[in-house]
Amino acid sequence: MKFRFEFDIKKLPEPITHQHKLLLMGSCFTENIGERLEKYKFTTLQNPNGILFNPVSVADAITAYVEAKRFSHDDLFHYNEGWHSWNHHSRFSGITSEEALQKINSSVMTAHNFLKEADYVFITLGSSWVYTLTDKATKGKTGSVAANNHKAPADWFCKRLMSPEEVIQVLDKVIHSLFLFNSKIKIIFTISPVRHLREGVVENNRSKATLIHAVHHLADKFDKLYYFPAYELVIDDLRDYRFYSEDLVHPNYFATQYVWEKLVGSCMDDKTRILMEEIHSINLAYQHKPFNSSSEQHKKFLQSHYQKVNALYEAHQHLNFERELKYFSQE
Repeated sequence: MKFRFEFDIKKLPEPITHQHKLLLMGSCFTENIGERLEKYKFTTLQNPNGILFNPVSVADAITAYVEAKRFSHDDLFHYNEGWHSWNHHSRFSGITSEEALQKINSSVMTAHNFLKEADYVFITLGSSWVYTLTDKATKGKTGSVAANNHKAPADWFCKRLMSPEEVIQVLDKVIHSLFLFNSKIKIIFTISPVRHLREGVVENNRSKATLIHAVHHLADKFDKLYYFPAYELVIDDLRDYRFYSEDLVHPNYFATQYVWEKLVGSCMDDKTRILMEEIHSINLAYQHKPFNSSSEQHKKFLQSHYQKVNALYEAHQHLNFERELKYFSQE
């Protein structure tokens, strides 16, 4: 008997390699995949605005990167003894406006320069529910969409569900600007399998359906836009609460690892996967904790792996093994 429905995933026409630069944006699920890409030595930049859930906030962030926008004091608001940006995660907040602006503008310029040379942009959309600022919010930002609520009072926001046509319009515009900014760039869209149950079960499903419809419409329109079914892998393939954390909202390690393996299988070629296996072996050795660090056995272990890492670096000098070389050389 079959207790799961496995399905084939369309292969990426141009597989991702270690020579590619990858910008990842969107929900917390983005960062789960991004951490794995970094572990395997891919060149990545993750969420330069912090975690973003809705299409408007993603589009606003990309527009800022393309235009190298310089945020000013007028773009911030003061609340709860700190300065914050409605466009950014709280990790960009500061005790002073100067502190917040330094972090924000530095991140925008990093993203701007990275995006110039990026080969792929991963965009993971989490929700088509948006929270717009009311007249109770500060700095005259009424009607603007907040990427993060910064724990502000509920009456500062008005919640509404974007229509599929609105999501398409917002994303279509920013996709055009991306292609004009960097003609070689390709975009991979995913829908986050994280369930936004605070909105309600029915409301979460309406939200995901809106995103799925919009993204597939755009994928049919643009040659350099692809869809990876992270959402379907968790919801329709695994389809079991055993693959969720205790909150029944976030996919657990096993689910995320399963999606990662499917991503590697569909988006990377054999040569890249072999290199990833070699890097994995080095990672395991690097994490090894010796019983006796001064023993001859451990010294031979270090020497052997130093030679392995050095050989791998000589063959792939675009990869950064500085940390591992330093460790295995006993410096």
